[in-house]
Amino acid sequence: QVQLVESGGGLVQAGGSLSVSCAASGLRVNMYTMGWFRQAPGKEREFVASISWNGGTIYYAESVKGRFTISRDNAKNTLYLRMNSLRPEDTGKYYCARGPSLSNGDYRLTTMYNYWGQGTQVTVSS
Repeated sequence: QVQLVESGGGLVQAGGSLSVSCAASGLRVNMYTMGWFRQAPGKEREFVASISWNGGTIYYAESVKGRFTISRDNAKNTLYLRMNSLRPEDTGKYYCARGPSLSNGDYRLTTMYNYWGQGTQVTVSS
């Protein structure tokens, strides 16, 4: 059974840093495009970052480029998102998701992902 479990969210001051993790089971994170998305109340879920199965393709939303870093630990089968220079507008529930396998395409749409975690809340205070 595929399961994605996010952790590491919390409250952080603007300008601070935080890392969130996604522990995967039932899949190998080095065989799929893995993505991070976030959603604030009353807003649509939006793309944050993705990394392809072999790391050949990495995308970031323009709003987080230069501040966030997506990575994998294949031995731990875990996806990470390091968030630096956090802003209040980064506040939201952060989800990890599994996308297409063995591909290096552009997968920045929510509809391209078929398994999702439960999310972890990140709140940035001003």
